[in-house]
Amino acid sequence: MQYKIFWCKVNKYYTDIWLNSGFFEWKKGIFIASCVVTDKAKKKWVKFVIDSIKKLEKEEKIYLSWCGSLDKWKVLTTFYEVYKELAPYKDKIEVLPEEPKLVKNIMSYWANAEYPLNTENEKKQSLRDSSLLSEWQKSIYTKKFILIQSGCDSFCTFCLTVQKRWAHFFRLKEDILRDIIDYEKAGWKEIVLTGVNLGAWGLKSTNDLSGSRLSELIKSILQETKIRRIRISSLGPEFVDDKLLKLFENKRIYPHFHYSLQSGSDNILKSMHRHYDGKYIKDMLEKTKKIKREDWVSVSIWADLIIGFPGETEENFLDTYNLVRDYNITKLHAFTFSPHKYGENVPAWSYKNQVDEKIKKDRYDRISKLGENIRNEFIDSQKGRSFEVLIESVKNGKFKGWTENYIEVTNDNFEVISGVVKRNEIVVGKLK
Repeated sequence: MQYKIFWCKVNKYYTDIWLNSGFFEWKKGIFIASCVVTDKAKKKWVKFVIDSIKKLEKEEKIYLSWCGSLDKWKVLTTFYEVYKELAPYKDKIEVLPEEPKLVKNIMSYWANAEYPLNTENEKKQSLRDSSLLSEWQKSIYTKKFILIQSGCDSFCTFCLTVQKRWAHFFRLKEDILRDIIDYEKAGWKEIVLTGVNLGAWGLKSTNDLSGSRLSELIKSILQETKIRRIRISSLGPEFVDDKLLKLFENKRIYPHFHYSLQSGSDNILKSMHRHYDGKYIKDMLEKTKKIKREDWVSVSIWADLIIGFPGETEENFLDTYNLVRDYNITKLHAFTFSPHKYGENVPAWSYKNQVDEKIKKDRYDRISKLGENIRNEFIDSQKGRSFEVLIESVKNGKFKGWTENYIEVTNDNFEVISGVVKRNEIVVGKLK
């Protein structure tokens, strides 16, 4: 089965499960993991679906899952009304739920299960059982994406994902540890903890700011597993505390932070319904930069940013711009605000004080240029230093991998000193 993943790491986690579930054993076509983070993202996968359908053989189909196919965690019943362009191709598309357990007659461990799952407990159980699907007999990655949490209760005014994934829930620590240990025993070396709002692991709600428990989970992973490399995907700043930052001194954890900041302006953050202000972000970034690691590898800080949110003034924009500059954020995932006029909507689409598209683009170009300069300076500062790199692919004599602080390396910019250049092997070398 061919596959195409659009963006997020949660999609990567479920893609691995689907492709190892047995569901596609007698099927042919393309499995597509869709995304709704912006109107542009929606249009991109819709176009990919249409273009792909035109190339399909008679017996082949498109199998579509994830946010584009969901509504409150279940299959979107109005899918062809929302995505009208796809209606003429109904016979060539099968819209799937988020995970295989929700499909009847699946050729897997769940062939005789009862469907669908409706209760919160059933959803939690499905996540606990989902690891049984793959048995690690095959992986499409050299790192294993481990879902520890899903859903969100916060309803930020720019976010459509919360409507698709629905309420927050999390996996039990024991089941997460079992996944990691099984993966480790199979010979793999790296995991990525991921989720829709993973910092809320262990809490009753993503609106619970009484104290993060994520450090509790990571500490258990460090103590009870021997997996070589641990990476944490994007984090909401409100769940980052001193206990969590302290753990990043450990050399088994990537010194790489991906913060979902969205803005540096108090006014805009309030309008977005975020749980923090600009001062909180600055304090957190300052503490992050001061982390002293056992291996002395420099900390890398990435950030999600939305430019041109309704009501954003030039002063508000400069609050974000100066945040990137002053704290040397080493890579930006910046987007201009999407009003989500295509398909489904978000609350902020109806705000009266929308920012002109030309102004959005100008601000986006300015902050992107700044981010690119900082990124280049950071990479230059790392040249000549030693790193451990997990080889993720080798093709035609060319390899690719990432340093601990998430700099992509190839034959062109990395000199291997020791180790075997082979997929899923760790080598030591210097950035050049």
